[in-house]
Amino acid sequence: MHLLEDTALLDMIREDDRKAFTTIYDRYWDRLYASAFYHLKSTAAAEEIVQDVFVTLWQKRHELQIGELSKYLSAMVRYAVYRYMARENQRRELHLSAGTPVIAPASTLEHKLMLEIVDRLSCELPEKCRIVFRATKLYDQSIREVAQNLNISHKTAEAHLTKALRIIRMNLGKAFHFFF
Repeated sequence: MHLLEDTALLDMIREDDRKAFTTIYDRYWDRLYASAFYHLKSTAAAEEIVQDVFVTLWQKRHELQIGELSKYLSAMVRYAVYRYMARENQRRELHLSAGTPVIAPASTLEHKLMLEIVDRLSCELPEKCRIVFRATKLYDQSIREVAQNLNISHKTAEAHLTKALRIIRMNLGKAFHFFF
């Protein structure tokens, strides 16, 4: 348990408390950096993304309505990573069209391809399975939160997630055989 809860710290930064902001920064920086680095495999890019997330948090401190800070920050990093990857892909395409070869790290391309495939496969899931899958895997909600939001039991939400994962794993194998 943290000495100061995130909600109290958020209230404090809304009142321009820099020490509260520093506490949040120190509490979450390593975790957010690890997440960004895992996807990008670039120290500089991961540091830049995490720094931008904290700058945005400070700049928008007066208008933010955040339920759970850790999930909010994780989502901000995740979307910043996706935007970064999209910009890098555009940059590569521009270089290729100009005749300048650019070598993309294989892991980045494979990761992007995997995300696209999983996203497309999730679109074909039954409605409740799709909702539970996306909420838990893309938006970092807990099974309990999803169950409450959908007014279903925890066990039912778990069953929908299990079914979604089984369908995606089964179809993911087929997709990889098709591409590779």
